Amino acid sequence: MTSKPSSLTGELVTCFPAVDPRVSPVEESGSDSLTRRVEQWAIRVGLRALLGLYAGAVAIARGVRRPPRPRGASGLDILLTGTFHSDNWVRSHLMPLAASSHCARVRVVSIVPIPDMPKVEPVYPPAWLVRAIGSVPARLVVFVSTAVRTRPDVVGGFHLLFNGLLTALVAPLAGAKSLYFCVGGPAEMLGGGVTSENRLFGRLTRPEKAIERRLLAAVGTFDLVITMGRQAIAFFRDRGVDTRFHVVSGGIDSHRFAPTGVPPAYDLILVARLAPIKQIDVFLHAVACVRRVRPDVTAVILGDGPLMEPLEQLACQLGLQSHVTFAGRQADVDAWLKRSRLFVLTSQSEGLALSMMEAMVCGLPAIVPDVGDLGELVEDGVNGYLVSTPTPEAFAARILDLLADRSRLERFSAAARLAALRYDVSATTRIWDELLTRDLGRRSRPGD
Repeated sequence: MTSKPSSLTGELVTCFPAVDPRVSPVEESGSDSLTRRVEQWAIRVGLRALLGLYAGAVAIARGVRRPPRPRGASGLDILLTGTFHSDNWVRSHLMPLAASSHCARVRVVSIVPIPDMPKVEPVYPPAWLVRAIGSVPARLVVFVSTAVRTRPDVVGGFHLLFNGLLTALVAPLAGAKSLYFCVGGPAEMLGGGVTSENRLFGRLTRPEKAIERRLLAAVGTFDLVITMGRQAIAFFRDRGVDTRFHVVSGGIDSHRFAPTGVPPAYDLILVARLAPIKQIDVFLHAVACVRRVRPDVTAVILGDGPLMEPLEQLACQLGLQSHVTFAGRQADVDAWLKRSRLFVLTSQSEGLALSMMEAMVCGLPAIVPDVGDLGELVEDGVNGYLVSTPTPEAFAARILDLLADRSRLERFSAAARLAALRYDVSATTRIWDELLTRDLGRRSRPGD
């Protein structure tokens, strides 16, 4: 069911064109242009060579695979690593996994503090190693050394670059199964990682199909790939990637994330890393459009990232200083969600966003772009809106629909929580119970 925009949206006129805060109107001289082309050529050649060497190294590692150690009676020993931006994100993925009766423990190599959870043990690189080679290299070195030394049953990485790639290489050397959490969706390798936040692959300025093919081939070497939704699996299957996939979108604590009945302080909330792919400039322009009809509209943005300063400047340019709050990274996301009416995302690409799941469990209808796996939870016109043309005006129209109609907002709110309860921690744990025995048990791949 899709409802029509309210008559209020007819008052909207074209607002402001969305801008990318990354772009600055700096003229480039001929010599600078040549230098840039040479640099891009060197990056493309270097990445292709690096991935070629990587493929060879994986083949050798698989050829000399160590036999698995005897499995403990208490369940599987799992070693993971990743770049973690929020405690909620960590909890949603690790808590259901660790809660499985088939999991003995989950060790997590990290450079940021890991929240306390039963059966979850953080492993931090020593300070001297971080000082010597940097935080990310130190984390990866500790991950490899821990895997080879302790020989867990499963090793896994969140994101392909570089955590996932390293996982596929070290797993056979440790006699373990390899697990890749594709939390960023196809954007992690699409165009060769041109839109990724990886510092090396993100330096590409245009899509590179040859690099993309090599990254897709790397995905095919994992024993199990976890995606956030079915669209990501379809993406890989369409490109001939042959391995086991399963959707595990994370688990939400439905007791912590729940409606309170307290009058909201904000009309809109956006929770995301302040990075280009999130297109938060579009959100700010949408708020400016809404303000033309509802001058008292309020919004809050939770998250930090490289675009914090330019986005704050853009908000000032749009006259939104008293309407938009940049709250930064917050540990108590649930408290902020409970003080808001509507959840909005404007991302260029998404899996099944954890922030959206948490918001909907709190009873917030979601207004999001029709991209990735967001449509697996958002039913257009029932518990939120899928915006097919992600312009500021289109987002503003849907926002006004719900802010102007209290009864519709209440219906959408109840439907949002009901739909999101499918992703409660207990439901996700049951999925892991099956995966840890069926897909990550011994001889889970033909030929092993």
